[in-house]
Amino acid sequence: MSDKDKIRNRYIQMYQGMTEKDGELLENVLHPDFVLMHMTGMCQTKEEFIQAVQNGTLNYDSVRHRSIDVRLHENEAELTGKSLVHASVFGGRWNTWRLQINCSLKKENNIWMITSAKASTF
Repeated sequence: MSDKDKIRNRYIQMYQGMTEKDGELLENVLHPDFVLMHMTGMCQTKEEFIQAVQNGTLNYDSVRHRSIDVRLHENEAELTGKSLVHASVFGGRWNTWRLQINCSLKKENNIWMITSAKASTF
């Protein structure tokens, strides 16, 4: 499997962890220094994000990926994913969001991990 395929797979695994509320999977995909910036500008650390997914503050029901673009720079990468995400977050109504996530990744010990993610719409 190529590095680009491994990076795409990490993005897919992140969403799998979100929809399945799988903290262990998210723990393995996200770098210890991971930070998520929501489209509101609010930032969450890895621990805060995983807790919010598991306690239902962030509810993700399903995802359909539209495109996953990867730009590779040796042991670092940038990924832009566009996905249709059915979610209810922060007590809001269920809606299908056209989410674009811009991720940074780093390869350490031959393993790609997501170091940051910034959410917006497309």
